[in-house]
Amino acid sequence: MTLTYKQKFNKKYGQPLNQSNSIADIAKKTGYRLEGLRTIYRKGLGAFKSNPKSVRPNVKSASQWGQSRVYASVNKKSKAYRIDKVHLKR
Repeated sequence: MTLTYKQKFNKKYGQPLNQSNSIADIAKKTGYRLEGLRTIYRKGLGAFKSNPKSVRPNVKSASQWGQSRVYASVNKKSKAYRIDKVHLKR
């Protein structure tokens, strides 16, 4: 089974795999600034609305896509990290 970025995050921080985390929770656990994570979240919202063909069929809302981008961005092995690392400051 392949883990999602959310599940990888939760595994790393010793939480149940499907537990949801707020952006503030992610900031506290990772040490990244909240404002940077909010910027990444907003980029995810915009991507959902401006390029709907790129959104996976199981994603039902812009907020879900934005949160997914945050989880992916804090994972240093993801494409999102390479794109959004300028916003990840401690």
